[in-house]
Amino acid sequence: MTAIANAFSTDLVSTSGLDIFESDESSVRSYCRSFPETIESALGSIQLSTTGKEYIDFFAGAGALNYGHNEPSLKKALLDYISKDGIAHGLDFKTQAKGQFIQTFKDQILTPRALDYKLQFTGPTGTNAVEAAIKLARKVTGRHNIIAFTNAFHGMSLGSLALTTNPKKRDAGGVHHSNVSFLPYENYLGENIDSAEVARKLLRPGSGVDRPAAFILETIQGEGGVNTATRHWTQAIANLAKEVGALLIVDDIQAGCGRTTDFFSFESLGVNPDIVTLSKSLSGYGLPMSLVLIKPHLDVWEPGEHNGTFRGNNLAFVTAQTAILKYWSTNEFSNSLKVTAEALDKKLRDFQNIGSVIDNVKLKGRGLFRGIEFTRPGLANKVSRAAFAEGLIIETSGIDDQVLKFLPPLNISNEHLDLGFEKLETAFKKLQRGHHD
Repeated sequence: MTAIANAFSTDLVSTSGLDIFESDESSVRSYCRSFPETIESALGSIQLSTTGKEYIDFFAGAGALNYGHNEPSLKKALLDYISKDGIAHGLDFKTQAKGQFIQTFKDQILTPRALDYKLQFTGPTGTNAVEAAIKLARKVTGRHNIIAFTNAFHGMSLGSLALTTNPKKRDAGGVHHSNVSFLPYENYLGENIDSAEVARKLLRPGSGVDRPAAFILETIQGEGGVNTATRHWTQAIANLAKEVGALLIVDDIQAGCGRTTDFFSFESLGVNPDIVTLSKSLSGYGLPMSLVLIKPHLDVWEPGEHNGTFRGNNLAFVTAQTAILKYWSTNEFSNSLKVTAEALDKKLRDFQNIGSVIDNVKLKGRGLFRGIEFTRPGLANKVSRAAFAEGLIIETSGIDDQVLKFLPPLNISNEHLDLGFEKLETAFKKLQRGHHD
């Protein structure tokens, strides 16, 4: 018992006198540098540090905790399953947990939306789902080129990294990234330039751009700065993909699972993707899980052509099914999200007025996937750090970290939403006083 007690000690100091993370964990770590506290527990939209300090969470596990930390009904379902010795690891064996998830996903998510997809379970990360999607697109079409967009982020493995534009992340790959052409995302060339029409012209014969196997698109570019595609532009890109014989892949890894108030981010945009990638909040509990949705006629895989040891996380299947049954079996939750999104929008507009005192502040995003873009270099990072000191966890995004990104749990209470913005405003006003001093 003594050994077990010592293993869970909060005295995390190495023999060198440094904390164990500083002395023994790789320097590649990043979030803990922005949020330098040791977290002990969490519930809903609150995280508690080992020092006893509470933090309002506007980060939600980078979008992996849409229903908050340790959501009670999901936790109960998980503990019940474990207590009955339910299988945890199943590769692609037939398991009861997987079968129940498939049936629930079909009945509660796909059928009500008139969507017809087959489900492919990949390795448990979002980037693995993206790798599978582009691999399948190339197999189906016999083409090699993939069209991605400016400011895109699709993952850190080499295939996904080739689709990603952030130079720091691309350079870390250490190889030449090929077989991808980048076209301008909506408004990248300016609000008065139709980038979909530019894309059409760049895909004409003679442009030098190889005929693509697929277009891969984020309807909201989370890591790229919370850039948002409109219905008109998204439909134009979908039509262009059809014109050139390419597939349309929507990467819904961060924007899906309710983040835009609909389960899929593309529902309100009037497109029907050939392939959809999901991960992050799919399990509902932060358990690793990813999924590729494939139009049935495109499912041309041979057995084992894309696999992975952990593609059968049955614990994640249990919580994912529970989340769907609780939150998505009726329209009630989606309707409540629209109300919460309106409340968030109002608070953002109030904050915009405060921020405009020292900077040109622009609001971005939709639903509960929002951003505040600052013009002054480094200001977003300063606000994030100051907010953390006040007890609020909120990250930045964009090539220059110029956007403060809001990803609160979807079921955050009005009280915690208010408290989070109080902390944000306090932090910003302190920075504002420093600016004038």
